[in-house]
Amino acid sequence: MSTENLTEETPIFNDQEEELYEHFRVVADKGQGMIRIDKFLTDRLEGASRNRIQTAAEAGNIIVNGSAVKSSYKVKPLDVISIVMPYPQHKLEIISENIPLNILYEDDDIIIVNKEAGLVVHPGHGNYTGTLVNALTYHLQDYPLFQQGDMRAGLVHRIDKNTSGVIVIAKTEKAHAKLAKQFFDHTIDRVYLALVWGNLAEESGTIEGNIGRHTRDRLKMTVFPEGDEGKHAVTHYKVVKKLGYVNLVECRLETGRTHQIRVHMQYIGHPLFNDERYGGDRILRGTTFSKYKQFVENCFRIMPRHGLHAKSLGFIHPSTGEYLLFDSELPADMAAVIKKWEVYISGRSEEDLTED
Repeated sequence: MSTENLTEETPIFNDQEEELYEHFRVVADKGQGMIRIDKFLTDRLEGASRNRIQTAAEAGNIIVNGSAVKSSYKVKPLDVISIVMPYPQHKLEIISENIPLNILYEDDDIIIVNKEAGLVVHPGHGNYTGTLVNALTYHLQDYPLFQQGDMRAGLVHRIDKNTSGVIVIAKTEKAHAKLAKQFFDHTIDRVYLALVWGNLAEESGTIEGNIGRHTRDRLKMTVFPEGDEGKHAVTHYKVVKKLGYVNLVECRLETGRTHQIRVHMQYIGHPLFNDERYGGDRILRGTTFSKYKQFVENCFRIMPRHGLHAKSLGFIHPSTGEYLLFDSELPADMAAVIKKWEVYISGRSEEDLTED
């Protein structure tokens, strides 16, 4: 890649669970001649076609010196250029599968799905069929975006395989670009419900701590409290229901890092209920009575996954400019476990439920 007219170029790839876009920052050299910005960026960003860059500009995703510009803008010396784009196509043989989807809303630009726990979002190692993208490739087979074998077609964010809840998918390249910019700007409203172990010291609060890949276990993420590694992450929480030895907590994401809620809750000593990866799949609070142990194990069987649900998602519609908010009910397994805890604590005093 030529750096003749470049003083700085910083690609930022989000390997996280939530956001599927890439961000580049470029500073033009002081001797830079005037040239259209779409040609300037096409020549300098690997894998970025002129059409992708023009689509980004149309969506308002190319910022020069703090202001959005059109693709015809002429680059000037020392211009500071920032561009946000959905990831380039990652082609794979996508098998179109008629998998039933719980569709909350659909129009010509977007589709909102209430994903069930256990459904992988897109194909990858060990999961080349039976994913949300396989289902979308069938459901949206008349849309060009889903005819090109892209394993991330239409995706601007993800949720874990075993997390249930609301996810938005773009049906066109323009909608894709505009939604990616909203995720990058942190203007998306996302609310999750998490069932966690223990009573939190504060009824509400904010968890801050950089999140990055665990140094010894590459399947896990971890918090780097000193902030010298990982990526900035912020989770706002509020206890919505106390259930004895577990609490139901509302979490609002300010950022969207891989496993963010799961890692942040573990970091403050309250792992998600039945979260195998982060230590919540064993009894962390409660009594030593065998009946209590049996009760918890029954809860694990009812909900054989971590207790996390993406309850609502709010954003600006990419075409109409209208604010949309989509909400989903708790899935049956999580609702059943919460009900069991409500029954368990009924008739018990606070002293009886004091943590060891």
